[in-house]
Amino acid sequence: MRMNRKRVAAVATGLALVIATGAIAFAYWTNGGSGSGSASTGTTTAITVNQTSAVTGLYPGGPAAPLSGDFDNPNDGPIFVHRVSAVLSSVTGGAQDSSLPACTTADFALTGSPVTLDTDVPSGNGVGSWSGMTVRLLNTAANQDNCKNATVHITYTSN
Repeated sequence: MRMNRKRVAAVATGLALVIATGAIAFAYWTNGGSGSGSASTGTTTAITVNQTSAVTGLYPGGPAAPLSGDFDNPNDGPIFVHRVSAVLSSVTGGAQDSSLPACTTADFALTGSPVTLDTDVPSGNGVGSWSGMTVRLLNTAANQDNCKNATVHITYTSN
């Protein structure tokens, strides 16, 4: 029996060493950490408001001509447009009779500005649409011959 006890003790010691070595092989430590990162936004390029309605043949006291148009959006995605506004910016051409009053923006009326759209304008040229403004040549009760063959220029903005 003595031999068996030594054998049992040797086997038990060997087994204990194997278990201890196995436990060491599977042991690990945990640790926390932190870090940081960032993300940035891009920007947009201004869109262009186009007038697509052709307005010709205005005459003193005549009917108002409707104005309408679309947009050129050079951005990669849609742009939200709240409204389109217009102002009469200048008059060119026309007769040049110095004895008559000059043809100016005061000879014209622009109505319906601003037009509220509250819409997304997709990316691309000639996209989206706007309408609702008019322009006409007023009857000022003065000689307006200098407004014959004149062009009134309209400046559009969007926001």
